[in-house]
Amino acid sequence: MNLFITSIFLISTLAQAELVEKIVAVVNDEIITLSDLTKYKSRLGKGVLFDDLLTQGQDIKAIAGDQKKLISLLVDEKILDSEIKKQGLAITIERVEKEIRNISKTNNMSRVQLKEVLKGQGVDFSDYQGVIKSRLERQGLIEKNVTSKIQISDEEVASYRGDDASAPEGQLNEYTISHILIKFPKGGEARAKKQAQEILARLRKGSPFQKVAEDSSEDPNFSKGGLLGSFKDGELLKEFERPVKALTVGQYSEVVKTKLGFHILMLNDKKTIQNPVAQKEREKIRGLLTQRAFQKQFRIWLDQRRQEAFVRINVS
Repeated sequence: MNLFITSIFLISTLAQAELVEKIVAVVNDEIITLSDLTKYKSRLGKGVLFDDLLTQGQDIKAIAGDQKKLISLLVDEKILDSEIKKQGLAITIERVEKEIRNISKTNNMSRVQLKEVLKGQGVDFSDYQGVIKSRLERQGLIEKNVTSKIQISDEEVASYRGDDASAPEGQLNEYTISHILIKFPKGGEARAKKQAQEILARLRKGSPFQKVAEDSSEDPNFSKGGLLGSFKDGELLKEFERPVKALTVGQYSEVVKTKLGFHILMLNDKKTIQNPVAQKEREKIRGLLTQRAFQKQFRIWLDQRRQEAFVRINVS
C-alpha cells in the first residue's frame, strides 16, 4: 500500500515538474509556455503574424534563432497587452473589420481573396484578425504614451542640416513683374534700342507703365498692362536677375537687352515664400529625427513598464 502511494506521488511530482518546465516565463498574471515560444517562432518565420512595432527593424532570422530574444519579445508583448487593459484601450471587432477592409482595398483584393492569400501562407483568418486587433491596440497605446509626446523643433532640424552650403535656402523671394518689349528688327538692333530709350523717357515724364506697355510693347504673348508673371529666385532670365532684384515695388528698370530684344521691367510685387524643395527636405529630416526619438523613447517607456511589472524568466 505504501509502495502504491509512493508511486502515485512520484508520478504526480514528475507531471508537475514537466508542467513547470514548459512555463518559460511569467509576466504579472500571464504565463508564456514553451508551446507559445514555438508558435511565436513559427509566426516570425511566416512573416505575417508578428508585430514589427517591437522588432524595430531587427533581423527576424536572428531573433528566431535566439531563444532569449524570442522570450524577451514575448514578455514585451505581454506587458503591452497588460497596459492596454489597464488603460482601457481595447478595440471592438468592428474596428478590426474596418482595418481589414482597408487592407483589402489597399491591396486591390476582396475579403475572399485576402483569406485565400492568408490560407496559402498557412495563416488562419481568425489568427490574422487577432494580430490586427493587437496591432491597432498597441498603436493606440504607443500613440498615447510615447508618440504624442515627441516634438522635433525647427532648431533640431536646422542643427541636423548643419552648415551644408549645398542645402537649399529655407525661403525664396517671388517677384511679379511686367515688361515692355521692343523686338529686334530684321536689319539690326540700333533702331530697337533707340525706340526703347524713347519709351523709357516717356515713363520718366510720368506716363503710366501699363498704358505705355499697351501702346508700345511688341511682346507676341502680350498680357494686359505688360504683365509677364511671377518668378521665384532662380527662375528669372539671367539678364533679368540683377535689374529686377535692384528694384523696389513700383519701380521700373533701365533698358535691358536679351536675345528677344530690349525690355523695360517693372516690379509689381515682391514677397517672401517658403522654398518647397527646402521644406520637403526639412520634413524628411523631421521624420528621420522623429523615428530616432521614437525608437529611443519607446524603449525607455517599455523598460520602465517592465521594471514595474512582475517578470520571471525560467530559462537561463
